[in-house]
Amino acid sequence: MDIFREMNTKGHERLLFWNDPDAGLNAIIAIHNTTLGPALGGCRIWPYNNTQEAIKDVLRLSRAMTYKASVCGINLGGGKSVIIGSQPKNREAVFRSFGRFVESLEGVYITAEDVGTSVSDMEIVKLQTSHVAGVSKEKGGSGDPSIATAIGVYWGIKACLKKVSGGESVAGKTVAIQGIGKVGFYLAEILSKEGARVFLTDIDRSRTEDIIKRFGGEYIPPKDIFSTAADIFCPCALGGILNNETIPLLKCRIVAGSANNQLEDERHGRLLYERGILYAPDYVINAGGLINVANEIEGYDKDKALSQVKSIYDTLLNIFRVSTVESIPTNMAADRMAEDRIRRKKASTGGL
Repeated sequence: MDIFREMNTKGHERLLFWNDPDAGLNAIIAIHNTTLGPALGGCRIWPYNNTQEAIKDVLRLSRAMTYKASVCGINLGGGKSVIIGSQPKNREAVFRSFGRFVESLEGVYITAEDVGTSVSDMEIVKLQTSHVAGVSKEKGGSGDPSIATAIGVYWGIKACLKKVSGGESVAGKTVAIQGIGKVGFYLAEILSKEGARVFLTDIDRSRTEDIIKRFGGEYIPPKDIFSTAADIFCPCALGGILNNETIPLLKCRIVAGSANNQLEDERHGRLLYERGILYAPDYVINAGGLINVANEIEGYDKDKALSQVKSIYDTLLNIFRVSTVESIPTNMAADRMAEDRIRRKKASTGGL
């Protein structure tokens, strides 16, 4: 892998590595763009097959954070971090070390929780650095941002329904949710209470069945979720799942979920567009967690944060309008809006 070529392709500023054999930690932080402010993005733990795979993931994720903050009007840049490996046995040693890694960047990067990490992990990180968000309310934070992310996806779904049918109620709609992690769980609860019929799948079937007992719904085997007939498909697991193989299988009018980097490649947004499937760009519809955490940095006000999360509805309707007027896929419309804001900021500061 030519690392500088990878960074130049998407405009990354920094790629940093941290090795701590005593703690058993191999971590990477990617800083994509800090034009709008310090880079913020969560830390995920994942058993990557190799370092190159981890680099590719952290570069993609950090770029999405830049676009997410920009299109939502947040004065933060994009960053992300990954810890390579399975869940650590000594979490305190690992996250204290990771906290020192974050502290070494002197505020250029602010971390938070992500896949495989938790509020309690971030509280360990906070012992080593102040550049962390997503800690518990008792520690001065806002707690788990997954709820805010799910609420944002809910409002995004309503915007999609408004675009497709003119109405925004989810009552009576069928929704196929792929991945019942923290966000998928809260989303299934919200949609079920609003009268939607949910189809659920996850690699952990027992978890899926437990949720069905609580909220209702129907289990779908993971291999069948793409071909399940539903009004809305909600990818809430990992990225890269919308591709040449899966898009032809879809039997839905809308794709609107919380997973990052849902498109395997940007061109897959056009494939959805050509099929007449409305795609809610992932970094827009899943921005609720970022909005919540950004409010925590400024001094958390729950009502203010949730009001801003609700604005995802209007942001998506604006993206859909641009898509329609310019006859371009929605992911391209969102990218243009995000890039325009960054471009204007650079121009106003003389490129600094």
